[in-house]
Amino acid sequence: MLILYLVVILFIFLVALDRLLKNEQFEKIPGPSGLFLVNNTLDVIREPVRLIRYLTHLSSKYKDIFRLRVGLKNVVIICNPDDVQALINGSKYNGKGFVYDFSRPWLGDGLLLSDGVKWHQRRKILTPAFHFNILKNFYSILLDNSEILLDRIETEVSQPRTEILDIVSDYTLRSICETAMGTKLDEETTDFGITYKNSLSSLGTLSVLRAQRVWQYSDLIYNLTSRGQEFHSTLKTTHEFRDKVVNRRIDDLCSKNIIRFDDDEDNDRVEIYGKKKLAMLDLLLEAEKRGTIDRSGINEEVDTFMFEGHDTTATALQFTFMILANNQEIQDKIVEECNAILGSSDALPTMNDLTQMKYLDCCIKESLRMYPPVFFISRTSDGPIKLNDYECPKRTDVSIALRELHLRSDQFVEPYKYNPDRFLQEPTWHQFAYIPFSAGPRNCIGQKFAMMEMKLAVCMVLRRYRVLPVTKPEDIIFDFHFTLRSKDPIFVKFEKR
Repeated sequence: MLILYLVVILFIFLVALDRLLKNEQFEKIPGPSGLFLVNNTLDVIREPVRLIRYLTHLSSKYKDIFRLRVGLKNVVIICNPDDVQALINGSKYNGKGFVYDFSRPWLGDGLLLSDGVKWHQRRKILTPAFHFNILKNFYSILLDNSEILLDRIETEVSQPRTEILDIVSDYTLRSICETAMGTKLDEETTDFGITYKNSLSSLGTLSVLRAQRVWQYSDLIYNLTSRGQEFHSTLKTTHEFRDKVVNRRIDDLCSKNIIRFDDDEDNDRVEIYGKKKLAMLDLLLEAEKRGTIDRSGINEEVDTFMFEGHDTTATALQFTFMILANNQEIQDKIVEECNAILGSSDALPTMNDLTQMKYLDCCIKESLRMYPPVFFISRTSDGPIKLNDYECPKRTDVSIALRELHLRSDQFVEPYKYNPDRFLQEPTWHQFAYIPFSAGPRNCIGQKFAMMEMKLAVCMVLRRYRVLPVTKPEDIIFDFHFTLRSKDPIFVKFEKR
């Protein structure tokens, strides 16, 4: 009888707890029904491929907005442009969602994850490094690396297929190291860089797996698991590479007595090696001297930009080359435009040449629409937010499903068709229906650099090589990761023009 009483009391307690944890306003938002107490927790414990299919299914079913309750977390997912604008077009909801917490041991409170005063301070420090006038000074570096990219592709011409991500990520890693970090990769660091790229991929996978499993949210528990130990072991590798980059830059500055900053009030005019060049890392080191950032803060920003600055751009290039391989007539139009501007087949494009390549610009934008490298953005708030006539209570995590947003048929005609021409006219879509670089105050600080880097790579490659299809768009099975990933490698074939 005592056992029965205890069971009844426990049941009453759990029912009361379940009701206490539920929010009436949150429950009004449409979404899948959950189980008693665990709610939707079991729904998200799926293999990453099945998880992204499940979330895509929910987006299709509920259209503009739906809710999930994972553990004690209220999560709302949106893909309506009006709601997206309400969420990100101001500073009110700038706090990052809880899903990013699992990458903090890796990225710390860098520009991607910080908020409030710290975010404003870091953004102010780093913005000059991505001024367009500064980017011009790094163009020669991108040209050199694009020629290394061509040499790498040359070795693949005889192959029946080439995994494109491996090649373009080498290009983007070299570029971010030599520009933003001011450190050229030599043979030693290049080999280490391969390990670094693989480690980044593993960290992204492990972070997502942890976010799916509420019992691993506690650091104490997670650190005891095999995945937790693998995460920290992998993290050590990425930090070693970061330290090599930072220390090499410091050694260069000291040994060569390089003047990083002059006394001109215009911070765009900076001399390094007697030329106007400004590495982001130099800005951070100067800020350290002024006491506005410490070495831990420098490490956070370097980790953030080493990841964001190469992984997302490499992902975008991967999908761009894949979709162009499957659209030969569009590929030919790009080559025609490039040849019309450059004339001689051996001529290297200048920055001014790139700005004239309007059709190429449209092709990359259309690829970013269909395959946004950052396919979700998550925010949280200290107060309630109204979305789609629903009141989301405070501390609700609101995530934007970017790919579903970019593929809305009410915003884009034939959204699943690769049609760069749509970007040749004035946009007919909502200004927040297309946000591959986010929008509002927290938009991507390096978007001009990324577009320049991508346009140069595509121009240089297509003028020398024809890219032929191997992987087709319908072959791609998406995986859940920090950036848009295919479950299987994406292949193309290169042949000389």
